[in-house]
Amino acid sequence: MEINSAISSDASVIHDLMIKAFMEYKDEIPPSSALEETVQSVSNALEKGEKALIAFEENNPVGMVRFQLKDKSLYFCRLSVIPEKQGKGIAKKILKSLEDYANKVDINTLICKVRMTVPKNIQLYSSIGYDVYDEEVIHKPNGMNIKVVSMKKLL
Repeated sequence: MEINSAISSDASVIHDLMIKAFMEYKDEIPPSSALEETVQSVSNALEKGEKALIAFEENNPVGMVRFQLKDKSLYFCRLSVIPEKQGKGIAKKILKSLEDYANKVDINTLICKVRMTVPKNIQLYSSIGYDVYDEEVIHKPNGMNIKVVSMKKLL
């Protein structure tokens, strides 16, 4: 497996991986906002300083994560592994690469938010050293509320 830093021209690959991975949440109430993103919105985020890592197996993209540096922490989101490759440790390898990146740029805290309705994702992060440090309700413009936990790992 090879994990590379993304560039702006990778927006369509990042978007494709994200949509494939997040389709399992299309029936959630509300559905993940990841499904509303476009190649252009991903491209815009990358051009504004967001970063991403893409995982490849035999030159085929199989997963990715998007992230940014905020307040001496690395905040990541949209961790995605295509459905046929889930459960094979790819997400953990991507997160390990994210930790390596954080160490290189002298950041020692990784942070993410996870829907409380997706316990398998909370379990994934917990299994590799993340702790819940906050709970909140995100109020969406459509009047829907999403309960999330904030999780962090100190390196």
